[in-house]
Amino acid sequence: MYTEKQLAAVAKRENNTKRNYLVINRLQGKHIPVSPREAMQMFGELAAAAKERYGSERTLVIGFAETATAIGAAVAAELGGWYIQTTRERISDTAYFSFSELHSHAVEQTLARGALDEIMPCVDRILFAEDEVTTGRTILNIVDVLEQAYGKKAFAAVSLLNGMDAEAERRFVEKGIDVVYLVKTDHRPYEAKAEQYQGNGECFAPMLSESSYPVLETGGYINARRLTEGEAYRKACAGLWEEIRKAVPDKSCSILVLGTEEFMYPALFAAREIEKLGHSVRFHATTRSPILPSSEESYPLHRRYALKSPYDAERTTYVYELAEYDEVFVITDVLRDGQGLASILGALEFAGNRKIQIVRWCGR
Repeated sequence: MYTEKQLAAVAKRENNTKRNYLVINRLQGKHIPVSPREAMQMFGELAAAAKERYGSERTLVIGFAETATAIGAAVAAELGGWYIQTTRERISDTAYFSFSELHSHAVEQTLARGALDEIMPCVDRILFAEDEVTTGRTILNIVDVLEQAYGKKAFAAVSLLNGMDAEAERRFVEKGIDVVYLVKTDHRPYEAKAEQYQGNGECFAPMLSESSYPVLETGGYINARRLTEGEAYRKACAGLWEEIRKAVPDKSCSILVLGTEEFMYPALFAAREIEKLGHSVRFHATTRSPILPSSEESYPLHRRYALKSPYDAERTTYVYELAEYDEVFVITDVLRDGQGLASILGALEFAGNRKIQIVRWCGR
């Protein structure tokens, strides 16, 4: 069992008038570097709770971008159902469902419709995987969209943290949405707590790297922004790991595995396998979330690096708490080199890293 103190850290959003704070999960591996074993163990406990309740049903798990894509994949793999993540990226040759995440810095989310039309008659329940549910409005928004398209369905919200107040819970009850979570949180003190932080941490905008690093291009790619099966996705990630394994040093050392934005689960899967070999491994990912770093010891983030996104060089993305490691693996589904990838490499170099391996998983 986990506690709020173990998992929930309050950080200060930058230039967000809708909500001045962001709850960061200390073990999730998004913003804070974490042991992949601890992240996977936490996801596994949530997946087991969901399986206990819905294991006999035919399920579709929807993981919310960008922070809950790995959570959703882990839950879907355990349940053995279908999986798809929402996205803020462009996907070709498909129709979209669109809905809003009103408190976010990036409001619009989409869900690729595609094969959903075919499988929906066979789905008993749709599970929305989240790192945290607070107001529940994002889930209510997508429920409305899906009900307009497919009629009444059974729904559930599956999250690591649940910060809903009584009014939010009432709305879920009225809609018939179940909730499964690991830890209940109380958001009432969070806004005041965020305001107390100075926001005076280190902010860097590193130069683009001009160095050349080895690139491993692998096949067997599954794009979870389109419908897939949870177990098939897990097996594909296992195949990716078998390719990466060849590049992992034999001698025990410190290794960072870095995912990119929505692309988290395959990188986390590989990080956990590297850790099993006896290496000291940390995992996290770049993110769209603009969070102010601060100098207080109790604050979760102290260093921020502003980057060009590898998915769109005109968009700013961030990575937090970089450190120096013996080896770094950047695992991504970006199709080609560009300023975004050079920006990530520049930040890694700025933090003292010199031995970097790029793994690109986007081949068929």
